[in-house]
Amino acid sequence: MGIPVFQVDAFTAKAFSGNPAAVCLLEEEAEVQWMQSVAAEMNLSETAFLVPQNDGFGLRWFTPTTEVDLCGHATLASAHVLWNSGRLGRCDTARFHTRSGLLTAKLQADWIELDFPVTPAEAIEAPAGLSDLLGSVPKFVGRSRFDLLMELSDAEELRDLNPDFAGLSRFPVRGFIVTAPSDVPEYDFLSRFFAPAECVNEDPVTGSAHCALAPFWAERLGKNEMTAFQASPRGGVVKVKLEGDRVLLRGQAVTVLRGELA
Repeated sequence: MGIPVFQVDAFTAKAFSGNPAAVCLLEEEAEVQWMQSVAAEMNLSETAFLVPQNDGFGLRWFTPTTEVDLCGHATLASAHVLWNSGRLGRCDTARFHTRSGLLTAKLQADWIELDFPVTPAEAIEAPAGLSDLLGSVPKFVGRSRFDLLMELSDAEELRDLNPDFAGLSRFPVRGFIVTAPSDVPEYDFLSRFFAPAECVNEDPVTGSAHCALAPFWAERLGKNEMTAFQASPRGGVVKVKLEGDRVLLRGQAVTVLRGELA
């Protein structure tokens, strides 16, 4: 009997957009090296591994090269798989035990709502050489738990970025969140996310980045509920709601592949 594996496009309502994640449903804990090998084989920005527990599921996330502490789109994909495979009832809350603590997911009509920790960015001086490698001079630079966050002046500047990924990969951070005000009325802010040190030059839609973006834009826009668009080539929509030291992330998901690991 093989191990069920799914590929899910997260933070989108249509296939072949949003951020693809692989989800493996395990019956028991697996060796770390095996999970890392599977993630390399899947060759997606993240592969999630779920193991049943008495009060939920153990959840771990791997890029093709390393395990990570927090991932939004693969968590959303995991919840989507649990409900759509019948492993959870559609009224059940998905409970995930992770390296970032307990995370939960609920179905809200056509949207999946994730409950994640806030990871605010504190202002810092721009590291030497950052602007040259990014290809733009940020108006704000901050450091969150995982990433550098940079605000640009306008949306067109954000879309036109073509960073030096080899240079950025030498910085001791998970990735680079770049954001700007939206120039379209349906979104409050835009972003892109680069993680070349994790072998993901540009992540299509990054749920965990919005744990830093939500408090950043809430302070600037004066509201706690916002709709964001990640302006990667695939693109994706993330709704955010700031609640104290937690942020609710809402997104949609589509299964594009079902199979088994031999």
